[in-house]
Amino acid sequence: MSLTAALDSARASLMASGIQSSTISRNIAGASATGYSRKIAVLDNLPGAGVYVAAIQRAASSGLYNNVLTATSSSAKQSAIYDGLQKIATATVDDTELDQSPTAQLNALKKALQQYANAPDNTTLAQAAVTSAKDMATSLNEATKTVQSVREGADADMATSVANINQLLTQFDKVNNAIVRGTIAGDDVTDYLDQRDSIVSKLSEEVGVEMSIRTNGDAALYTDSGVVLFDKTARTVSFTATNIYSPGTTGNAVYIDGVPVTGANSVMPLKSGKLAGLAQLRDQDTVTYQSQLDEIARGLINTFRESDQTAAALPDVPGLFTYPGAPAMPASATVSVGLAGLISVAASVDPAQGGNVNLLRDGAISGNVAYRYNTAGNGGYSARLQQLIGGMDASQPFDATTQGKPSGSLIDFASSSTSWIENQRKTADSNVTYQKTLLERSTAALSNVSGVNMDDEMSLMLQVERTYSASSKIISTVDEMLQSLLAAVGN
Repeated sequence: MSLTAALDSARASLMASGIQSSTISRNIAGASATGYSRKIAVLDNLPGAGVYVAAIQRAASSGLYNNVLTATSSSAKQSAIYDGLQKIATATVDDTELDQSPTAQLNALKKALQQYANAPDNTTLAQAAVTSAKDMATSLNEATKTVQSVREGADADMATSVANINQLLTQFDKVNNAIVRGTIAGDDVTDYLDQRDSIVSKLSEEVGVEMSIRTNGDAALYTDSGVVLFDKTARTVSFTATNIYSPGTTGNAVYIDGVPVTGANSVMPLKSGKLAGLAQLRDQDTVTYQSQLDEIARGLINTFRESDQTAAALPDVPGLFTYPGAPAMPASATVSVGLAGLISVAASVDPAQGGNVNLLRDGAISGNVAYRYNTAGNGGYSARLQQLIGGMDASQPFDATTQGKPSGSLIDFASSSTSWIENQRKTADSNVTYQKTLLERSTAALSNVSGVNMDDEMSLMLQVERTYSASSKIISTVDEMLQSLLAAVGN
């Protein structure tokens, strides 16, 4: 090798070492930054020209990264569902000893009726039974408010999620364009790639997303159901929030580029992400539980209905428990939407409204004497009370679409409803735990591949320093040899 070639090779090595050293410093500075991936200076050599840095690459794994995206979306969905169910369960079924659940309230009412039946002439016990009935109706009213409040909250969170998605897509557009331009120009775009991955990671919290890399580093985004989120340009994600919810309210769908991705009319529904979880909570889980509450209310009205005690064959009418549709009875085994929020104790038997508590024993709560059971006005009459108690244990049909017990006693149905909401909550809780564990492991696996290890960086820095020192020594030696050669020629 000629001295000139040796000098050129050493100079090239010095330049490469400088870039390597800069890359290592960059890694050390970004080690603690979220989403930063380790940068690698890729070396190559040309015959007679020495080594040079061919490119700056990222330490990355598309497979592991996709695993993290999937786990993030699944975890976000389950967390959204669990948080909503937790609020409902805490307010309506937790700790039956506190009489919060419909089952506990029904058992309390049955007990109060039994005590009253044992002493039907005791006004205090009559008042206690009516008070227990009012508590029962109030619990259903409050449970309905809680369920609809959770639906309102889910709807509001969906609006926030949609706003976040649109904002992230705008950011993605800018960074993606920078990557394409930089790739075409041959620039280092690794920091932009980190930014783009970070944006997609945040996006995966809101909606299940898949990224496809194309020519010149360009990327396209799709939901986990196949709807385009980004392809050259960001697609518009739209949603109109519903501010007030009642049991009969149907929330609006989320649209991506005009395609519905939530709701009953969606042909490509979202499978994961916070948005999918909120939609399921708002449109499915809460609606099912509300239907169960409505069936409990209908069962109460049916159980405590009054029948004609004459030969006139008048239709049955609501008794102790009534609703705005009285004197008609709710349709049998059919959900009357919102009934749990409307049920109340008849004013005629409520002392707080000037009513007579003894009507619970005697009948004619509806005001029509044809429905009077205690026709003799006997203070010790208990047959009607025993009938009501028996009615609470009697089997009756319930709407099979509620996922509760299709037939059985009112208390049985209420118990199945409590079991259903508890099972939904526990399942969501288990899913949250599993998905979070999966996310932690997927993130750790990705970090092992793309993260910065300070020990490795410092070790590499020492190697680069030794290479730099050796190259400097070569240049110094060649310089001395050239000077000696020039001196010899001059003499």
